[in-house]
Amino acid sequence: MSFIVAIDGPAGTGKGTVTKIIAKDLNLISIDTGAMYRCVALYSLRNNIDLENNSEIHKIFENIIIELKPDKTVYLNNEDVSTIIRTPEIDLQVKKVATIQPIRLKMVELMRNIAKNKNIIMEGRDIGTAVFPNANVKIYLDAEPEERARRRYKENCEKNIECSYDKILEDMIARDKSDLTKGGLKKAEDAIIVDTTNLSIEEVVNKIEKIIEENKNGKDF
Repeated sequence: MSFIVAIDGPAGTGKGTVTKIIAKDLNLISIDTGAMYRCVALYSLRNNIDLENNSEIHKIFENIIIELKPDKTVYLNNEDVSTIIRTPEIDLQVKKVATIQPIRLKMVELMRNIAKNKNIIMEGRDIGTAVFPNANVKIYLDAEPEERARRRYKENCEKNIECSYDKILEDMIARDKSDLTKGGLKKAEDAIIVDTTNLSIEEVVNKIEKIIEENKNGKDF
């Protein structure tokens, strides 16, 4: 048996940050699905994969090994790509990758295998709908695009990644549109919405942890 917390929402809502904190606080295994997609995006760029060609897409999964380490580093074929996969170039590529159905289907399979018989918290865009429709807790994080762009701009600046707030906002709005129409961003009907626009990370974490505690149904993890 396992206990699954699904955290969905658009880019920049704080999914990754709050997921890591909650995982530590409640002793859950954190799985960053966005990092997994970004690894596929990086591999496809480096190897000039034709994303219009299904046979080339299938070859991706014959040649990549994605590892999410306990210290939150991300490895692609034994290389630490934690920083590389967060660059603007990968931001653009992952938008394409995330809309390709054969890739999404394979990723769902990988995510389910990782989570088997574990108590996990997983964040993404369709975790509570496509990946784990029977998750014990479903949270949908949201925030205004301007606030999400501000957060991403600040994050990039802290990592010395050259960027423009206006360009980030423009790309984020375009990503939202793509995610909603083709990229799988979905809010489960039974998901609890948490708007993070005017909340601190600590406030968001406290809200979600309270929801999780209320839904444990006596399960100790």
